[in-house]
Formats: sequence, C-alpha cells, structure tokens
Amino acid sequence: MLVETTRFGAVEVDEDRLIHFPDGLVGFSDRMRFALIATGEHSSFYWLQSVDTAALAFVVTDPRLFVADYQVALRAEDAQRLDAEEGQALQLFVIVNKVEQLLTGNLQGPLVVNPANLHAVQLVLSEKRYTTRHPLIHLPSPRAAMPRSA
Repeated sequence: MLVETTRFGAVEVDEDRLIHFPDGLVGFSDRMRFALIATGEHSSFYWLQSVDTAALAFVVTDPRLFVADYQVALRAEDAQRLDAEEGQALQLFVIVNKVEQLLTGNLQGPLVVNPANLHAVQLVLSEKRYTTRHPLIHLPSPRAAMPRSA
C-alpha cells in the first residue's frame, strides 16, 4: 500500500507489516496504524509514520542501544493487549527528540511491539528513574562539522 508522508512523499509499505496501536499514542489516541520506515541502511533510527496522517511521524530507536540497563516491566494487562506469551521477545522503541545539539529519548513512554502480530502499546512508566528527555547522543555542532578553508 502507498503511505503518504510529508518527509518522503508516497512510500510503498507492505500492509502486513503495519504496527497497530489499539489505544493510539499519548496525545494521538485516534491514530492507531503506523509504518516503521528505515532512515538509512545501517541506521539505528526509524520513522514511525502514521498511515492515516501524512504529517504525523516520530523518530524512534531501541533505547537499549544507548542505555544498556534500560528495562521495562510489562504488566499482565499490557501483555494481554499485545497478545504476548510469557517470556516472548518483544521489540522496544522510544520516541527521539532533538534539543539543540542533543538527541533525547522518552524513556518514560516506551513503545512495546509484539513482532509476532505487530500489536503495540505505549506505556507510561510511573517510576522516576527515567525521564521524557533522557540524553542519548550529543551531536557535533554545525561549526565543528564544517571543513576549514585554507
């Protein structure tokens, strides 16, 4: 199927690979179908693109690439919403934001995806160990990235 995006134009997406959030995302409860679009061949970042709203997309990544001890305790009702078996491997993503020269991740609102059926939920963690703007990567300043002229 063709998915319209504001960043990439029309993108061909296999309908069998759409991620379904039955409750939507925080602030977007009426948007339930998303496509995961790679940002590059070897990138750790993806676009989570709404299938129904071209302008609605989030950059996401696996938080464990940046915070090795990051863990999410899945409640029984969340596992049931995902139709996940006990001990089943689930995919974990967080929404990424850019704040000046820093990429941050919303570690308090992780996205959990069951790869077997592509059902997903966004959790809202109550523990204060993590923040909505957890530092992931410091980006080089634009000046430092520019080559010097002779």
